[in-house]
Amino acid sequence: MSLLTAAHGLAQRACGWLGALPSQCAVCRAWPARALCEACVTRFAQPAPRCRTCALRVPPGVTQCGECLRHPPPLSLCLAACDYDWPWNDCIARFKFEGEAGWAAPLALLMRGMPLARQALDEAQRVLPMPLFRARLQARGFNQSLALARQLAPDRCDAALLLRLRDTPAQSGLRRAQRLHNLRGAFALAPLRAAEVRGQRLLLVDDVMTTGASLFSAAQVLRDAGAAQVTALVLARTA
Repeated sequence: MSLLTAAHGLAQRACGWLGALPSQCAVCRAWPARALCEACVTRFAQPAPRCRTCALRVPPGVTQCGECLRHPPPLSLCLAACDYDWPWNDCIARFKFEGEAGWAAPLALLMRGMPLARQALDEAQRVLPMPLFRARLQARGFNQSLALARQLAPDRCDAALLLRLRDTPAQSGLRRAQRLHNLRGAFALAPLRAAEVRGQRLLLVDDVMTTGASLFSAAQVLRDAGAAQVTALVLARTA
């Protein structure tokens, strides 16, 4: 076993310990509790009606939003554990930008506990984290989507199949179609591995979903390579 492999194993176990050990709840400050106590998860992460292909909130009884009906995305199913709102935006910021990798365990537990998430994970033959462009990965120090995917499905997580070839400029304020246009060519499969995708049931993992353009672009690459099904599981969805 290499030193790098051993270090990674220790880091993974540490993330699990941090998520399981009693501590103060980061939301309500209850003690003793886990990083996210059950009461806060129940209160702030209530299941909500969402579009089945982009996870946007929809009225009760509606299964797809108008945009997805007009322009069906390449995802068979898209699940979001919560809205990108307080308290989850604060928790995600600590995890994503402040280097608190121990958040991977409790946030992945939040994702796994949502309706249909366990079934989607069980059905997936491979679980693929959304990749980061190398410059952003170097600046941040880790890929938060990979940390979540390893917690969700350590035995089927494949971080080397889907690649991010280029970064894109800030896309805030752009519509979904404009974002999709900007993301053309941003994702690709690892050289010589395209055949592994054919006929596979794949699940993409991401932390925050805005318009869905990045997930859709990545999913389209997988569908074009012959994937039988591509679903997505995200931690938080913006309004």
